[in-house]
Amino acid sequence: MKAIIVSSFGDEEVLKYQETETPTPAAGEVRVKIKAAGVNPVETYIRSGHYTALPALPYTPGNDGSGIVDAVGDGVEHLKKGDRVFVAAALARRNTGTYADYTVCDADAVRYLPQNLSFSEGAALGTPGLAATYALYSKAKIKPGETVFIHGASGGVGSLAVQLARRTGTFVMGTAGDPEGMTLIEKLGAHRAFNYRSPGYLEAVKQETGEHGPDVIIEMVANINLMKDMELLAKYGRVVIVGNHGTLEFDPRSAMTKDAVVMGMNIGNMPQEDYIANMYTLSAAMETGLHTIIGKELPLCQAEQAHRDVREGKGGKVVLTVE
Repeated sequence: MKAIIVSSFGDEEVLKYQETETPTPAAGEVRVKIKAAGVNPVETYIRSGHYTALPALPYTPGNDGSGIVDAVGDGVEHLKKGDRVFVAAALARRNTGTYADYTVCDADAVRYLPQNLSFSEGAALGTPGLAATYALYSKAKIKPGETVFIHGASGGVGSLAVQLARRTGTFVMGTAGDPEGMTLIEKLGAHRAFNYRSPGYLEAVKQETGEHGPDVIIEMVANINLMKDMELLAKYGRVVIVGNHGTLEFDPRSAMTKDAVVMGMNIGNMPQEDYIANMYTLSAAMETGLHTIIGKELPLCQAEQAHRDVREGKGGKVVLTVE
């Protein structure tokens, strides 16, 4: 089969499109004929060698994908050959990924892909969807009637978090950096959208809550926003840190005065029971209209360009298509 092979960590040039052996599923595993593979920022960090947990070399990148079940290992009962599926966080759970004609992964990482979603949409779902469900349900434990404020709500994780939070019965607010992003957020179900480039937007957010403040804040750039989050947050509120790009000075008293909870998260640390529950949540949401936003599609052989686009922030969600 053809696959992307990384034999040394480094720049995009280490992504090599070449022949390799087709893997065989062991007990508890399935093999999927990949139709599309999602490209995530974390995969660029791993490829460069700048990540806390690195796979053994050589390896095939790719956490997420979609395709057709091609072979089933012993003990797998919920899947069969020919099933249309999506794969979530495959590389996080073993050392072979989805940038390939075929991937072998744990059966728990594979769920049915509804007919109303394309293979590209399914490939874009796994890591962002697990991040959104982990933040909202496992960490923040959102409840109907609460107010949820999502930074970066037009992005991959944020756009799914908007849809999921709205389905849970919360009042949803989110930010984007331009009018197009704000329009997208509202189309996805947010009650209010704000431009984070506008001066005073956080005061407008607080006014929308009747000065109460959001009960939950989903934070994508903690080093910039966290202290402002603490001023905005409701008493007994929760902040879940999904993303961060630097350091900051933090005053613990800002959390103490509100009995607030600030939580970090890493889906690589997700307990197995949470992983399975969140996969079921994603599957159910997809059947009732949850969808992903695709920015660009490239053939598998152009993985180098795909990683470059992700690093440069071009084109939204990038998906690799496989013949």
